[in-house]
Amino acid sequence: MESSRYLSKRKSGKMIIKLENVSKIYPPKSIALQGLNLALEPGEMVSLVGRSGAGKTTLIRLLIGEEKPTEGKVFFRDYLINEADSSTLSLIRQKIGVVFQDYKLLSRKTAYDNVAYILAVIGASDEEIKRDVPRVLNVVNLEEKAAAYPHQLSGGEKQRLAIARALIHQPEVIIADEPSGNLDSYNTWDIVEILKRIHQLGTTVIVATHDKEVIRQMEGRIVTLKEGKIVSDSQESNFVFY
Repeated sequence: MESSRYLSKRKSGKMIIKLENVSKIYPPKSIALQGLNLALEPGEMVSLVGRSGAGKTTLIRLLIGEEKPTEGKVFFRDYLINEADSSTLSLIRQKIGVVFQDYKLLSRKTAYDNVAYILAVIGASDEEIKRDVPRVLNVVNLEEKAAAYPHQLSGGEKQRLAIARALIHQPEVIIADEPSGNLDSYNTWDIVEILKRIHQLGTTVIVATHDKEVIRQMEGRIVTLKEGKIVSDSQESNFVFY
C-alpha cells in the first residue's frame, strides 16, 4: 500500500529523545517540571499520563523548543534543543510533528490545502505536494473530505486533519496532546486506532493524556507525571493515577 510506504520511517540507533535532569520553573516560584530524566528509543509508543497540571504540556513545549528548561538538557538525537538556534529549531520541528488539542487548522483553507500549506512552507515542489497530500489524507481516512473546510468537518474529522498536518512532512516523532479532549468515545477510539497504525508503520508516537480510556487502548510504555515529576515508568497496562 502506497500510504504505508510513505509512513515507514523507523530508524535504528541511539535514543531519539533524551532529558537530563530537566526542571522548568516559572516566575516567581511556580515549579512545572522538576528533575526529569527520560530516554525514548526510536519507534516507541509512549503514553505520557497525569492529571491536569502535572506538567505534560510544558514537557511537550520543551521538546519542540517553544520553552527552554530552567535547568538540564533536552536532546532530539544529537541536537541539544535548549541551545539550538532558530534554523536548527526549524529543522527539529520538521522531525517532530505535534497534534494540538485545539487543532490549529486554517479556517479559510480546505482540508487538502491545510495539509498542502505545511509542505509549501518547508519548500516542497508542486509535484511533491500533489503526490503526498492525497497519501496522507488516505492514511487518516479523509480522502473524501479533501475539498471540505474545517467548519464542515466533525470534531473527529478535524482531529484527523490535525494528524495529517503533523504527519505530512514525515516526522520521526508524532506527539498528540490530549487527542480525546474534544471528542466523544466513538471518535476517540477512531483517533487512537489511527495513532496506533502510524506507530505500527514506524513512527515514534507520544500521546499526552489524562483520559483513562485512551491509556487503556494504547499499547507500550506509560510514563506518569505528578506535580512535575516522573513517578512511574512502566510497560504495564494496569496503571494507577498518582
